[in-house]
Amino acid sequence: MKVKRSTSLIFSVALCLLLFSSCEESKEQKIKTKNSKPIAMIKDNARGIINNTNSPNVKLKSIDIGDCQWTEGFWADKWKQAEETMVPYMGSLLKGDIGHGLNNFKIAAGLKEGEHKGWWWHDGDFYKWMEASMYIYAVNKNEKIVQEMDEIIDIIGQAQQENGYLSTPITIREDLEPFSNRKYHELYNSGHLLTSACIHHRVTGKTNFLDIAIKHADYLYDLFVPITPELERFGFNQTQIMGLVELYRTVQDKRYLELAEQFINLRGTYEINDTTATKGYPIGDMVQERVPLREETEAVGHAVLALYYYAGAADVYAETGEKALIDALDRLWDNVTNKKMYVTGAVGQTHYGRSSRLDKIEEGFIDEYMMPNMTAYNETCANICNSMFNYRMLTLTGDSKHGDIMELVLHNSGLSGIGLGGKDYYYSNPLRKIEGALDYENMNVEFPERQPYLKCFCCPPNLVRTVAKSPAWAYSKTENGIAVNLYGGNKLETTLLDGSEIKLSQKSNYPWDGMAEITIEECKSEAFAMSLRIPAWAKESTLEVNGQTIENVVAGSFAKIERNWKSGDAISLNMPMEAKFIEGHPRIEEVRNQVAVKRGPVVYALESPDLPKGTDITDVYISSSKDLKAVHKPNELGGVTVIETDLLIRKDEREKMYNEVRKPKMESYSAQLIPYYTWSNRGQSEMTVFMPVIWD
Repeated sequence: MKVKRSTSLIFSVALCLLLFSSCEESKEQKIKTKNSKPIAMIKDNARGIINNTNSPNVKLKSIDIGDCQWTEGFWADKWKQAEETMVPYMGSLLKGDIGHGLNNFKIAAGLKEGEHKGWWWHDGDFYKWMEASMYIYAVNKNEKIVQEMDEIIDIIGQAQQENGYLSTPITIREDLEPFSNRKYHELYNSGHLLTSACIHHRVTGKTNFLDIAIKHADYLYDLFVPITPELERFGFNQTQIMGLVELYRTVQDKRYLELAEQFINLRGTYEINDTTATKGYPIGDMVQERVPLREETEAVGHAVLALYYYAGAADVYAETGEKALIDALDRLWDNVTNKKMYVTGAVGQTHYGRSSRLDKIEEGFIDEYMMPNMTAYNETCANICNSMFNYRMLTLTGDSKHGDIMELVLHNSGLSGIGLGGKDYYYSNPLRKIEGALDYENMNVEFPERQPYLKCFCCPPNLVRTVAKSPAWAYSKTENGIAVNLYGGNKLETTLLDGSEIKLSQKSNYPWDGMAEITIEECKSEAFAMSLRIPAWAKESTLEVNGQTIENVVAGSFAKIERNWKSGDAISLNMPMEAKFIEGHPRIEEVRNQVAVKRGPVVYALESPDLPKGTDITDVYISSSKDLKAVHKPNELGGVTVIETDLLIRKDEREKMYNEVRKPKMESYSAQLIPYYTWSNRGQSEMTVFMPVIWD
């Protein structure tokens, strides 16, 4: 099965690539698939972030990549940091000897001597960084990015085997064969390859990366259709479902949608026993293979695998409209959001554990309402996947509750995975840290502080590509108008679904301020709708157009304003941002009689640098009678709004496992709470999101 290379073969492939690249700009050239279409036609069909423009079962259509740009405020600062620091720094790691991602492709291509380094899925992490680079290019149009990508794509093309197979660890190692064990994550690498290639094509119009993806997808189709018992359990890390649907949307080859759906249909159709193809990786609920998706009622197993699975199924539903799929996704969304998700939008409660059906699981979901704080795993990838799933559900249903969760992750458990400087990373995101309570030396990925490089590098590029593509999540196209999904200073230039042009700008200091002002700068003369997401927390929000109040603004829904708009029309949305106590469900034992503080979409945390020296974080109580005062501090932690309040610090000793209780001695202390995502940026410290409350 494995194809060996020779020097002459490498030369021939390189020559073919060179000849191909010289003519790829021709508008008449056709992409070589079994259902090939002219490039111009593909361009018309394939420009969105997830190209659902022609998907028949989508209510909110994607805007084109680059149509929206952050201009000022929170997300403009984060995006600029992605452009100037996050993506370039990550590239320096992955193209060098630290991250060794590019080295692996060079070795597989025969361009460099050496051994494969990194985990089995490292190719996929490299593709995610390439995807992030394309989102940056879509806005800044820096041609050096495209030139660099072309050089890398040429190397990847040479690493691809003649039959279309592409996964560097198997190609490099002589002792391994393709698709001999699913722990090698070949389909995970495939999914990110297909997605990255589609984005590259949509942004640049080039086909050099897309051709590699098509050749690889054709190989996968021929390998997996019809399915054989030896291969039926390989599609466990479901990025390939999303990648195949994106490729289908890009080139309109129905085989790719068929294969994507097959990877959904296979689950729960075979006996759950270890085989030579599954040895070395947990089976059963760990990889969501006990129950068919359409019958599943509970999110189980590895959180990233589960949420990629749900996101892929959402993409398939967008094309097929199968009711059983959306019904299952609604059930699973409810289970995740209302029974297994943290207040920060994070998911995946534990590093090691058992599912409710007693399968061994890692990095994933456990029982409902079992929500530890200090040992909360909450892998950054899982949190980002939660936002990806909710973005898709938002587009399918038009229900603002999905936008609320997407926003919650973006402002909290997503950004906590990267330091304020854009160069250091967390893999796990707990809600409490107690000094000396965890033995970091004996843990796989947890560290007392963020790290400049993680050996398991899946999370950093997942987060960075999300920041880079965040402008494309800000707006969607409705049947006859625009939906506002996210708030922040930006400008939008796009076309409505009827082809008419629209330009608008938004001014907002969100999430520190709840005011957003949108100005229509150019639009058609006929009536169309502007729909603004009113978050569920934004009760008593007010909405005006040109100073005239709009009635029936309901939190937890889209406020739809349909009228004849003209240049200069101004929409003003004011979302009150009162700092509020948040308590957990009574069944969450870990936070009973404790509260967190949330203001707007931002969850706050208490960190030991804001307490008297030597204070244990577990000795701090919060009082219900004290004011929670929002104060913006532009020179602290990158410019944030903190919550100032008077806390109570318990002074009596509690050294034994259990102690007699008398009325404890409390001392008042004025302190600040900081946005959760900014914790651990002032050296090693203790931190907690939930604090015991004294109801005065």
